[in-house]
Amino acid sequence: MSANSSEPGRRVDVVLLKAGRTKIRYPAELLQDDGTRIVVRAPFAGTGVRDFGFVRFEPGDVFTEYYWRDRWYAVMEVRGPSGVLKGWYCDIARPAVLSGTELVVEDLDLDLWRSADGRDVRRLDEDEFAQSGLTATDPEAAAAAVAALDALEELARGDGFEALLAG
Repeated sequence: MSANSSEPGRRVDVVLLKAGRTKIRYPAELLQDDGTRIVVRAPFAGTGVRDFGFVRFEPGDVFTEYYWRDRWYAVMEVRGPSGVLKGWYCDIARPAVLSGTELVVEDLDLDLWRSADGRDVRRLDEDEFAQSGLTATDPEAAAAAVAALDALEELARGDGFEALLAG
């Protein structure tokens, strides 16, 4: 952890990598860094509306994003412009690295959605994960990714999800 990484309110750039390339980079406000978990807040970084059928991400949405240095996932709390909770979008990813003003996360294709009321929990992009070739190129990372998805789904379907985010 860098000397100033725990200064709440400072700007960091979230850098999401996919297959070794930068998928997206966006500014965020650092809310918390306890040495293991990093929490940032950022407006929706996409352009236009992203309609998944079960949720829409759109300009004005605010994401509070939880990253861990020791876990293979990240959890994004999604709220609409008025503050109404839409739910949580979860990326299965290698553990986060905060270096200076960059928070770097490598997306491993698997995702999980949990609706605001907790009734809709769904695994996403398992086909993309299978096509990524990670199982052949890095079997240990692939196994860690699947285990992380299983663990996160169990938390999302049970009582442990809110406790996970409460820290």
